[in-house]
Amino acid sequence: MKYLFWILLLFGAAVALATASHNPAYVLLVYPPYRIELSLTLFVVLFILTFILAYGLIRLTLAAIHLPSYVRTYRLERAQSKGRKLLDDALIAFFEGRYAAAENASAHAMELGSTSALHPIIAARAAHELREFDKRDAYLADAKSKTVGENTMRLIAKTEFQLSQKQPQSALNSLKELSDSGIRRHVGSLSLELKAQQQARNWDAVLDVVTQLEKRNAIDKVVSEQLRQQAWLEKLRGQAQDIAALRALWKSIPKEFKYRGKIAAAAAQAFCKLGEGQSAQQLLTESLNAQWDSELAALLGDCHSGDVVAQIEQAERWLKEHNDDAGLLLALGKLCLHQKLWGKAQNYLDASISLKPGHAAYTALGQFAEKMGQHEQALAYFQKAALFR
Repeated sequence: MKYLFWILLLFGAAVALATASHNPAYVLLVYPPYRIELSLTLFVVLFILTFILAYGLIRLTLAAIHLPSYVRTYRLERAQSKGRKLLDDALIAFFEGRYAAAENASAHAMELGSTSALHPIIAARAAHELREFDKRDAYLADAKSKTVGENTMRLIAKTEFQLSQKQPQSALNSLKELSDSGIRRHVGSLSLELKAQQQARNWDAVLDVVTQLEKRNAIDKVVSEQLRQQAWLEKLRGQAQDIAALRALWKSIPKEFKYRGKIAAAAAQAFCKLGEGQSAQQLLTESLNAQWDSELAALLGDCHSGDVVAQIEQAERWLKEHNDDAGLLLALGKLCLHQKLWGKAQNYLDASISLKPGHAAYTALGQFAEKMGQHEQALAYFQKAALFR
């Protein structure tokens, strides 16, 4: 069909040319004192040629005027094409663990004029892995003052770097800068904040962030419980100087955590340290009645209430149900030692060691031997105790 069109067009042009060649018309151009007479056919041909020549000159002039812009556009497109290729190379190298190659690819892209913030971020992460921190910070500075999304990438990377170098307060400042820029706290930033608050030992903040992550189903239930337990433990250990604050903290601990072995032990030790043996004894008793814990039972021997005899009687009632518990036997030995029940003290301590030798049991036997005037035997017990440090 296309060839038929051109054939018809050629035939039409031939007919028009033949008709025009026999046309007797002419064109007269007068510009005194000049006079030019042309055939109409020649005039038309000259006019068409003049038009074509003028059009070509105009196009050539415009092309020359726009040539610098065309060159700039071409160079930019070429640089962008190279930048995209280098970005692929940098990402592949980074995720393969070839950090030096990733940094070099991104640095080369920036030298070519790439404006993508991915390149300085990749280069910074690669430099961080290579522990070249000065270069890392310089790359981060190159990523500054970009779009909101690019600024978010920079601040997230900066926070991760600070956390890896144990700089929690700097990390929290970076996250605050991210929040102040209008970015909503997403799961990634909350996870980083959790690590920062843990490093900074801000346990109230840790509990708050864990709650937020739970609401978004962004944390495993077992992990969240472990984090909560750690936070309450650290808070208890930090209140060992103020009895009023310690009592208030103990009341604020959720019931599902209050009588867990580690938390109850930390609370009992804190109360004992402040001279509140009765309170320590009460919470230990409640916790052991709720759920038996050998390590918790061992603390009974260190927390003396006003009535040690009653403590011994309670411990002996438990012993009927847990006669092979080394921790309970150790506690009974210490309580009897405190009450100067020498025979029972030695029997209980010997029984504890036979089940589970340990530093505390050998130390208690050493103290017993000293009170009995058996100094050589006491030294031998203390030496054995040192082996369990």
